Amino acid sequence: MAFLIHSVEGGYIPSWEYHPAGAITPKVGLALTQTSGNYALASGTTTPTYISMMEAEAALTAGTIIPAVKVSEDIIWETEWSAAATSIKAGQKVTIATDGLRVTATTAGGVAQVVDMDGTAIGDKVRVRLVGPDPTAGG
Repeated sequence: MAFLIHSVEGGYIPSWEYHPAGAITPKVGLALTQTSGNYALASGTTTPTYISMMEAEAALTAGTIIPAVKVSEDIIWETEWSAAATSIKAGQKVTIATDGLRVTATTAGGVAQVVDMDGTAIGDKVRVRLVGPDPTAGG
């Protein structure tokens, strides 16, 4: 389970950026945002701006430089459902799970727009664009 690149419009290879992280335990595919100049976990209604490209077994010392891919609407990410998504359809936006590695079936404030899915059960694969909430519709 993680946010992994499924496809990129135009076929370019996204570059890695290196920035300091907070005291997080990074995993490849972990949704990140930047807070006070450091990478931090992105979950819920926080739109991920980066996806981690490294793993560590324990929390990092704040300020440790780590690699990540910058999120772009050109990139479709594959992850898994953290909850049954029986009522979710392509085009709807859902939130990021608390682990920062999957998506939920919650649409209020959703930041991950569903492109397609293999099923709606917990653990089924789902492909999303990380685009942020719709400010006029609340997700």
